[in-house]
Amino acid sequence: MLVDAKCTFLGFMLFTLINAQRNPTISFISKEKVVNIGDNLELKCQAQDAESYPVAWTKLSPSADQEQVFISKGQSIITPSNRHQILYDDRDSTYTLIIEKIQEIDVGIYRCEITTAVNTKIFADVPVIVRIPPVIADNSTRSVITAVGERVTLKCYASGYPTPMISWRREKNRLLPNQMAFYKGNNLTINHVTKDDRGTYYCVADNGVGQGARRNIGVEVEFPPFVRAGRSLVKQALQYDADLHCHIEAFPSPSIQWYKDGQMINDNQHYQINTFVRTDEFIDTTLRVRRIEKRQFGIYVCLANNKLGTNQTMIELSESVNIVCPPACDVGFYMSAASDHFHHHHQFFLFSSIIIIVAVIVSR
Repeated sequence: MLVDAKCTFLGFMLFTLINAQRNPTISFISKEKVVNIGDNLELKCQAQDAESYPVAWTKLSPSADQEQVFISKGQSIITPSNRHQILYDDRDSTYTLIIEKIQEIDVGIYRCEITTAVNTKIFADVPVIVRIPPVIADNSTRSVITAVGERVTLKCYASGYPTPMISWRREKNRLLPNQMAFYKGNNLTINHVTKDDRGTYYCVADNGVGQGARRNIGVEVEFPPFVRAGRSLVKQALQYDADLHCHIEAFPSPSIQWYKDGQMINDNQHYQINTFVRTDEFIDTTLRVRRIEKRQFGIYVCLANNKLGTNQTMIELSESVNIVCPPACDVGFYMSAASDHFHHHHQFFLFSSIIIIVAVIVSR
């Protein structure tokens, strides 16, 4: 009886030991993977003593709820995808999950798990991180309209992995309002806006992946007009044309008037006004005084006005004994001045030619 009891005990211990040795384990799992979009990825899981147990690859989403999606079971892919494969090497019991052409949606934790009993599993995890090039976020500033003296903040945010670094520059390498050519940070603040702060600012997001991202942010600064004369003194002889030039810088675009002796000037037989818009802020205007008479000499005022203010400059037109060119030398002016003389000369030349031709014919 004692011998039988010993044999029974030894048999039980041997059975327990054998069964303990057969408990499945995960002896190897790939380390964390950091990959680029478009790469191929291999994740390896070595399962020991798991021949009789289901081995699966699943994916946990990076969100807080960590939703779990089954990718494979045993040697079969169960997720509807043509980018996933499962390879099994029976020499070392390794299950290799292959994901082709990695996409942003492939980010997450990949889990190799063995189900050993109902509601009982052993598992090992592999974090997969995808390098993602920067993308400027929609809540970044697109454009700004401000006014002289105001305080304005330009904002720029970007997504991507690794976290992008944000920097600021200005077009044509102009200095930023802080007198620096380059500034790092999400927010660029202009504390006291001047008209020189207007223009294009570049928000640049870079994380070393791809070419980075850039957004052009237009800053428009409203300011009252600044008016200057092309020349403050213009001379011309009587009966000749003269041009008075006025250059205006303002935003928004101003209304422009010319005055003489307190009276606003309009286009007529004595005056012609031309306005040339060079940019949103720069305007040139020219007052042509036609065939100057004595009463047209004097002080002229060029005035510009917008919602932020008014500015003006004065130009004196004085008499000269010399003809000043331009505009007195314009071809059009001389054509008009000499048109009668040319007409009579042309008639005389034509009549003389006819007489000569008739004489030649008669002589024959």
